[in-house]
Amino acid sequence: MAELALTARERNQLKALAMQARDGRVSRRAYALLWLDEGEAFAAVAAHLDLSRQTIYGWAERYQTRSGQPLAARLADGARSGRPCTVAGVIDALIETVIETDPRELGYRSTVWTAPLLVMYLSMQHGLSVSCQSVRLAIGRLRMKWKRPRHQLALRPDTWQQAKGG
Repeated sequence: MAELALTARERNQLKALAMQARDGRVSRRAYALLWLDEGEAFAAVAAHLDLSRQTIYGWAERYQTRSGQPLAARLADGARSGRPCTVAGVIDALIETVIETDPRELGYRSTVWTAPLLVMYLSMQHGLSVSCQSVRLAIGRLRMKWKRPRHQLALRPDTWQQAKGG
């Protein structure tokens, strides 16, 4: 791979992005590209960031091949392979329909829905194998607020000292 040559405008944009980026990965990539532009070797930049040399080569190549895109998109993560989410769109509607009902009406020995109880419900009623984390994320996507019931001790009446003889 040829050396990285940035224009003055690109260099200024990268400096600004490196200082203001909220994502640490974008900031590290911006600094790496700036160091490469200053003439540092790929191995030295990789050692400085505690990464492999191939990672730095990949960042530089991705930056150069995405030349028509905005700067943030040029530094963003590449496409990732892997298993896609399978239940994200499915369980939202199921949880939304059942969350308002009392679990006791469906035969559960609980007065409130909990994540493990919803996992059990989705498994038994709909044959879905989901994790508690998936249920919590679905609750967040639905913008529902749920908490465990808080038990409050009875407050003392104002006349408690008189009742005790004081």
